Order: sequence, then structure tokens, then C-alpha cells
Amino acid sequence: MRTSGILMHISSLPSKYGIGTMGREAKRFVNFLAEAGQTYWQILPICPTSYGDSPYQSFSSFAGNPYFIDLDLLCKDGLLTKEECESYVWEKTETEADFGILYENRYDLLKKAYARFVRKKPKKFQAFCEKECEWLDDYALFMALKDANGGAAWMEWSEGLRFREEAALNEAKEAYGQEMEFYKMLQYLFFRQWRSLKAYANKKGISIIGDVPIYVAGDSSDVWANPSQFYLDEELNPVEVAGCPPDAFSKDGQLWGNPLFRWDKMKEDGYLWWTKRIRAMSELYDVVRIDHFRGFDSYYAIPAKDDTARNGTWRKGPGMELFEAMEQKLGKLNIIVEDLGFLTPSVLKLVKDSGFPGMKVLQFAFDPREESDYLPHNYKSHSVVYTGTHDNDTILGWMNTAPKESVKFAKKYLNLTRKEGYNWGMMRGAWASVSDLAIVPMQDVLGLGSKARMNTPSTLGCNWKWRAKKGDITLRLAKKVRRYTKMYGRERSED
Repeated sequence: MRTSGILMHISSLPSKYGIGTMGREAKRFVNFLAEAGQTYWQILPICPTSYGDSPYQSFSSFAGNPYFIDLDLLCKDGLLTKEECESYVWEKTETEADFGILYENRYDLLKKAYARFVRKKPKKFQAFCEKECEWLDDYALFMALKDANGGAAWMEWSEGLRFREEAALNEAKEAYGQEMEFYKMLQYLFFRQWRSLKAYANKKGISIIGDVPIYVAGDSSDVWANPSQFYLDEELNPVEVAGCPPDAFSKDGQLWGNPLFRWDKMKEDGYLWWTKRIRAMSELYDVVRIDHFRGFDSYYAIPAKDDTARNGTWRKGPGMELFEAMEQKLGKLNIIVEDLGFLTPSVLKLVKDSGFPGMKVLQFAFDPREESDYLPHNYKSHSVVYTGTHDNDTILGWMNTAPKESVKFAKKYLNLTRKEGYNWGMMRGAWASVSDLAIVPMQDVLGLGSKARMNTPSTLGCNWKWRAKKGDITLRLAKKVRRYTKMYGRERSED
């Protein structure tokens, strides 16, 4: 079945409180998608962000981002007042999230909610804590200890806490019980609001595609609580870290810095950690998109002491064995794989053997010097086409910055015209393709330039900020998207 969707992270939704949340504007966006004839809403990871504000570097693979908790809904619950919410500065500009301001003010406000929450804890709170205890207890203690240590990474904590000695952990739980409960409350509120939003979307016929990064952050409860699953030395420091080798775009490669998985240890317990992770993500989302899928075939290991990615080595990953083990326990997995970049025959075989649809990105297609697999006439239907991803410029930004010959080729190939709008012409190319699913970023639907770009890889400080303005997402725009969607046989059928 031919379908389509829009990529729009929750943080990018309009909001008067500095960042998008899971409240009224999120439901309005669901309504927009339904009016536009879409089937999918794709978002980025919804885990708590850490250094650099990237949703791909989180304090936990299982937790939700407290910034996305809707304040108006907390007011309805009697946990906050409108006056309290409006007494803080939340932004410098309507179109950018300021994570520094959010860090300073959001938790201060949420602690006011906690003071009221503890007076009469809902019965469902205890049930939530018991159901999610496997990750929640470690995460809550991890966050409480980070606060107690001035935000320092767990590798810098006292030896007893770093090595998770039982006496040190028990002492910490006794000392920071209230702080732990605060972080558990945030997760309870997050998941309650998330499940309400997802139920609303599903009722409207909208399925949610969620992103799962292949790696986890070194400074995370995942690594701190499960050190044997990662490639660490006797002092619990990474031996080698993740990244990408040098290429035409980066002479030093990309040094991500994430600790690498001990695939040998994971194999011994039947890939239990990964099974838990994908089970949780499959409950959270309708479809899971796994980032950097080629890392399961082979991954690039860089010495942890290096400050560039030049001296890395390719190592063999778990391959299909991992996915077969997970399917035995979880059943058929609904997954999209990010299979971009340099693809070896073994990577291509892994994608094929998995049966999961891979990705095509139109912005990669128009090098006139060579035939590209990203040109629509080379697609297979079992694929997902994007005009661009969160790591790409917007279409209009690309038109202004790509090599002139590439832009010229794109205009000729897709018959792009100013009258139609270059962004609409490029999206038309995606919608018209044979790919079963076509996804376009909301920035392209809105016709925005490079200032609305979500992420520029290998840069810090200017990413993940873009937000739509109130009034941008209109019924008129939905109807225009729907006309294209219907024209190319992707309109969601009304039940």
C-alpha cells in the first residue's frame, strides 16, 4: 500500500513555553496530518537530551524527555498554576528552542509540581513505578546522583558509586530518595501524556514512526547500570568509541564518542538488553526506525584516546543473529532501517535478509557525474523515500548550497520550477516515486530555508533548535498536501 507521512519532532511544535510538548498543539498537528491525508507522523528520539542537546545522546534509552511534558495539562491536573508557568522566561525567539533557558527554568517549575504531587500520589503512580522498575530505578538514581555531583559524568563519581558497590548504592538510595521520586514522577507524567497523545493519533488513523539510535551515550544510566554490555576497561572507561571514517564530506571522519557494545557478551545472554530496548520502543511507537543500521553488519571502532576518527578499525557486528534472536522473543518487528552511507555487499545482504525497508534520500541523488541509487527510477517499492532527513539541509537550503551542477540536474530531472516552488517539486518527486512510503520534513512543507535546518553533523551549539510558529500549520496547507498525496495514490483511506 502506498502511504506518506511528515517528519516533525515534538520539540518543533509551536508552544508559548519554549519547546513543543505533548499537549494541545501536538493534537492539532495530528489533526493537520489527518486533514492532509497522511498515514504517518515521524519523530526523532524522545529520550532526555544531554550535552549538545541532541536527542541521539541521551541519559537513558528508555526514559522520556521531561521538556515534552505539557504544562497546560499539569495545570488541569492541579499540579501547577497558569501564573506559575507564565512567570518564567522560556525563549529568546519563537522559532528556536533555547536549551540553556529550559535547563535553568523547566526543572525549577516541575519541582513545584512535585511538591503538590507528593501530597496525594495517584495510585497509578506506584503501579507505573513497579511496571517500569527494571530501567526506572537505575535512571532515577542516576539522575539524582548527577545532580548531587554537580552534573558530572558518572565516570567522575566516587569509586563506590562508579563501580556500583552495594553499600554505596544503598546509602545513595537512602540519601536521595526524594530526588529519585521526583525523577520517577517526571517519567510517570511523561508516559501518561505520551500514551494519551499516541492513542489520539491512532484513533485519527495516524501511526507514529519513532527513531532509535544504534548507540547510547557514555554518560547514561544505560552504560552505568550495564557496564559489562559495553567495551570498557578495568576503570570503566571506554577502550574504543563509535564514529565514521573520513570521507568526501569530512577529512577527519566523525567522532561520535559513544561506547561500543560488547557483542560477544550480548550474545551470551541472547541479546537481552537489545530485546528489552526494542520491546520498549515497539510499545512506544507504531513503527521503529533504527539509525545507522550498517553498524549491525560492521562498525567503526576508534581508539578512545584519539581526538579524530582517522585511526579507526572496522569490526564485525552481530548481523542477522541479533534480529533473529529478537524476533523469536518479540514476534515480527515493524522496523525501518537507516541504510545510508557507504554500503558494502555484506551490508546490502543484511538489509535484504532482514526484510526491513531501507531508505532513499532525494538530496543524495543529483550528482551528474554518476548514476545514483537515490534517483527515483532506481528505487524498489519496498523502501522509504525522504526528501531529506534531520541531518540534511532543507530543500530550499540545499538548492542554495549544493553544487550548481547538482541543482541543475535536479531541476531537469524533476522539472522543478519557481512557479510550483522548488520545495513542492522535490516533494512531488518523492510522492511520485514507487517507494511504498514517502516522508517529507515539515520544514519542506513550510518552504523554509537553512535557518530551519535541524542538524548539521559534526557541529555543536546550533542544532536541534527549530520550532514552527503558531499559525504556520494551517488547514489550507493541509489541503494542498492532500491534493499531492491523492494525486500520487498515497492518500490515507478514511475508515
